[in-house]
Amino acid sequence: MTTNATAMPAPHDTTVGDDDPRAIFARAVSTAGSVIAAVAPEQLDRPTPCDDYDVRQLLGHLVGVLRRVAVVGSGGDALSVPQIADDVAGDAWSAAWLDAAHQVQAAWSDDAVLARMVRLPWTELPGAAALALYTNEITVHTWDVATATGQRPDWDAQVLEVAFAAIRQGMPAGGRSAAFEAMRASLPQALRHAKAPFAEAVDVGDDAPAIDRLVAWNGRRP
Repeated sequence: MTTNATAMPAPHDTTVGDDDPRAIFARAVSTAGSVIAAVAPEQLDRPTPCDDYDVRQLLGHLVGVLRRVAVVGSGGDALSVPQIADDVAGDAWSAAWLDAAHQVQAAWSDDAVLARMVRLPWTELPGAAALALYTNEITVHTWDVATATGQRPDWDAQVLEVAFAAIRQGMPAGGRSAAFEAMRASLPQALRHAKAPFAEAVDVGDDAPAIDRLVAWNGRRP
């Protein structure tokens, strides 16, 4: 996969188009990498719009998500990867992010992975659909970090479009807690005591910026 996103290394023998799910995901990773690199040490203990995490914990979660994407692309179980990476020495988040991006690139370089069913924590999906959902997760958490640290990233329009389409298809606007409770008994054991992963969607105008509409659907207040 060859891409212009510097945070997502390119292999030597495969080229994909700009609308390939892997190229779109790579651009989300690149934006996240720029935001991560700009976090100052004194900002690491700040709260974030993601209520469960401060900035340091959210950076650890982002690295964990990217590692999960690599494991999923390799045919593994996402639940085998910790929610928060706790092995990043000295707050070396950019280095950890780039290393995880290398892992993703290697795991997803084969075109066949886009059609293959892969295992996510909640369900199984074709690789392309899974990657679109992870594009949403990476982008929303990038917004969380950027908001907490006073950054204004240059959001990629196609990344936002793909992320929004994926989360709208996979997550209704309301009734999320009830839906989660209804499926709790069928979840893997490790998730049966987890709280619902998304708040209800927040209402924003149709003319709101695309990033605001995306994070609002994910339960944030832009």
